[in-house]
Amino acid sequence: MKKVLAVLLCAFLCVQRVYAMPVGDRILYEETDNQDENQEGQTEENEGEEQEGAGQSSDAGLAVSAETAVIMEASTGKVLYEKGADTQLPPASVTKIMTLLLIFDAIESGQIKLDDMVTTSEYAASMGGSQVFLEPGETQTVDTMIKCISVASANDACVAMAELIGGSEEAFVEKMNERAAGLGMENTHFINCNGLDTDGHLTTARDIALMSRELITKYPQIHDYSMIWMENITHTTAKGTSEFGLSNTNKLIRQYEYATGLKTGSTSKAKFCLSATAKKDDIEMIAVVMAEPDSKTRVKDAISMLNYGFGKCSRFRDDKVLGKKVYAEVVKGTEKKIEGEVKDDFQYIDVEGADLSAIEKKAELKKVKAPVKKGAVIGKVVYSLNGEAIGEVNITAKESVEKTTFFTALLDVLEHLMV
Repeated sequence: MKKVLAVLLCAFLCVQRVYAMPVGDRILYEETDNQDENQEGQTEENEGEEQEGAGQSSDAGLAVSAETAVIMEASTGKVLYEKGADTQLPPASVTKIMTLLLIFDAIESGQIKLDDMVTTSEYAASMGGSQVFLEPGETQTVDTMIKCISVASANDACVAMAELIGGSEEAFVEKMNERAAGLGMENTHFINCNGLDTDGHLTTARDIALMSRELITKYPQIHDYSMIWMENITHTTAKGTSEFGLSNTNKLIRQYEYATGLKTGSTSKAKFCLSATAKKDDIEMIAVVMAEPDSKTRVKDAISMLNYGFGKCSRFRDDKVLGKKVYAEVVKGTEKKIEGEVKDDFQYIDVEGADLSAIEKKAELKKVKAPVKKGAVIGKVVYSLNGEAIGEVNITAKESVEKTTFFTALLDVLEHLMV
């Protein structure tokens, strides 16, 4: 009997040893029914192991917990990292990036001004979720409404602005979808202007990066709003006047030195989302994460992604594209040649670790036929790296040149004969 017990004990110890054998850097163990995968006491090491297998990505050196993610360099639109970038998911309040884009479009077109007064409707005041508690009939300036949307993610302010610009939220949402289509946001469909959970209200990490890029590059003044940490607004209603404090939902701007914005979002369906923007050494980056498990993880992942993006990028800038005067030949013009100019700098972002000092440029000028208008393209400066073209900048006419008439042609002949 003792021999039998000894044999059983040895067998039991051997089985336990098998379950505890190291495999690579991980330990296999038998998971019990009452184990909580999300318990607060989980170590950082275990969290790292969970993220390691969080899904397929385009770069094994960067693991994020988000279901989908994208890093984009803003000036070029180059995607440096992606994970499930075209998976459609609800975006929560990240939707408001498109709402803000249309607001700034309306300001640029002259439809509205920052000091215009916006009246809150019954419908706008009825919005739930994040809000600044606007009351029906209450008025605020466009500038204040932008602060409420950018800082406090106010659903009521979104609808009030949608009604001001579109006449109704439905009409405004149509404009949102039209703008999205124009930006190439192929997998996006908006149903409301604020991101409250609604069936069919979907977008992707790539599409969020596209609309974020449009907003920050076309209207960089958005950062004046997205970087506000705390600010008070004044409610003036029939009940009297009261102060209301706005507090930024994007904690990244206090935790990351290069942060410039942009927009958070969270609902029960969307989980935790973020479009994070940051600028370092004149390189601007956009990091988008969707369906994160909690707010801390979305910030942690965004910081890791932004650092990764900055680490991958180096920037070449030429602010003296034309080092000398250049001329294009003019055919049948009152002038035989026309001087060219370049009004834009040339910028190139490298993500491959290339030697940017090897970049070469060459001016290529066309033979142009008169008349030539000032600003017309008469050539280009082509940039190349290791024999491959990497970009170009147009050369335009500095002045206009008229077409030769019979009279001017006769004068030219007489002038030639006199010589």
